[in-house]
Amino acid sequence: MNIRSLTRGDGVVIGAAVLLFIASFLDFYSVDGCGSYCDKVDMPNAWDTDKLGIILPSVFLAGLIGAGLVIAGRFQPESRKISGLTLGQWGNGLAVGAAWASLWTLFLTPDGMSMSVGAILSLLASLALAAGVVLTPRVPALQAPLAGAGGPAAVPPYGAAPQPGYGYPGPGGVQPGAPAPYGAQPGQPAPPFGAQPGQPAPAPAPAAAGSDFAPFWFAVPVARPLYAEDGSSSTIAELAPGTWYLAVEQRGQALVAQTQDGRRGVLQDTTGIQRG
Repeated sequence: MNIRSLTRGDGVVIGAAVLLFIASFLDFYSVDGCGSYCDKVDMPNAWDTDKLGIILPSVFLAGLIGAGLVIAGRFQPESRKISGLTLGQWGNGLAVGAAWASLWTLFLTPDGMSMSVGAILSLLASLALAAGVVLTPRVPALQAPLAGAGGPAAVPPYGAAPQPGYGYPGPGGVQPGAPAPYGAQPGQPAPPFGAQPGQPAPAPAPAAAGSDFAPFWFAVPVARPLYAEDGSSSTIAELAPGTWYLAVEQRGQALVAQTQDGRRGVLQDTTGIQRG
């Protein structure tokens, strides 16, 4: 599990789920015109299913389970599906359904009662939850990593000097004329982790004839899957922000990348990558 896979939109989903859980323990309705007897009236919360019917499963449990599936889907390969849908898609449907059910509670308030703090908070939380799952794929600001740029493994802003790491092409990495680690030639990037001293790094795949492509180091702005080279939808690794990877070949808009342990795969989404 890589916490750097979470985005700001996921943070909205998590916060909304926490607020929804808290709201489930608060009074859902209040009595109008009870005067001094209001504090003596025992009003139900969402867990009093004998009084509030299906509000618990349709609003609270649907929202909490939906949020859990959305977050769990961030750590699962996209090829893993249930009845043809990914975990995130199942979670999106439950989250939107919970918001719709919560909105209907506005119109189904019993006579002589009004919405109390539990109903109001659940409505706000479910709407925020639905907005988080719907808008995150469409709003770039919500797709930014949840961890701040000042974190130890975050990718630095464009134009700033990144911190040395695996394959870092600047100061702190392999320098021309300096002894190369693990037996690599001076001026060449270090071989993958696990290579024995004295063994050269695997040679990158040659570029297509007539192409001016040259291998380069890059980092991704958010966690992205690395797919198998055979063109299947299976994921062989996940590229994490803050780590440098070697691009060894270009296939249209995609790149063939090499990970720290020597595995190679296709990075289909190359938008926003930072070249070393």
